[in-house]
Amino acid sequence: MSYNKIKVSREGTITVITLADPATMNAAGVDTASELLQAFKVAVSGEDKARAILLTGEGRGFCSGANLSGGGGSAGGGSRDGDGKNDAGAALETVYNPLVTYIREMPVPLVTAVNGAAAGVGCSLALLGDLIIAAESAYFLQAFRRIGLVPDGGSTYLLPRMIGKARAMEMALLGERVPAAQALEWGLVNRVVPDAELMGEAMKFAKALADGPASLGLSRQLMWASLDGEWADQLHRERIAQRDAGKTEDFAEGVGAFLGKRPAVFKGR
Repeated sequence: MSYNKIKVSREGTITVITLADPATMNAAGVDTASELLQAFKVAVSGEDKARAILLTGEGRGFCSGANLSGGGGSAGGGSRDGDGKNDAGAALETVYNPLVTYIREMPVPLVTAVNGAAAGVGCSLALLGDLIIAAESAYFLQAFRRIGLVPDGGSTYLLPRMIGKARAMEMALLGERVPAAQALEWGLVNRVVPDAELMGEAMKFAKALADGPASLGLSRQLMWASLDGEWADQLHRERIAQRDAGKTEDFAEGVGAFLGKRPAVFKGR
């Protein structure tokens, strides 16, 4: 399948999705968001589905946010309200919200490798990683106040849960950059590495996930669900997921390897 705004490659059982519009620092217009959704769906489907996905950006930045110059993105979309004014939320409903919801709910672990700017909806995409690796040059920016809009792409959901209300408010209301080192201190990312080592380190994490059992996909779904779940509901989700994990070939392999005192070789099924 061919794409115009992204690149997709396969490294063994890892699908690498790269935002590839460096002229706009990988601005995420509706066209880019649509391609991303398609690429994620392809990556997790079929017999040869990926066992881990790595999302990154080409060039100087991860993603600079919505493509305002193109009239699309989360700040536009061309739709009009009954009052004749632009409906800046229309593209969220039709394009961006389906994308971020799909990423959250998909059954394959995601690593995000963040280089340079992760701004606006690009910040949301970066923070959707189950493991987030940031280059020293990376920074996270809720840029919406600069253009008179509100955070979107799930940022108002993610940020308070990841870093607490006070820091989330600071990012949303002041619109200041949070550099990689500060993001690590706040617990916004898992690792910060030199720029030259970003992809190598991110691939190490992706490979660790891809070499793991099929239950990792269930684990990531449980963790995401826990952000909303009540205690009893979450215990029930664990019970159902454990049932499903116990039926996999990887569970049998894991037990056999443990009893045989040898390393397990998981196949992701």
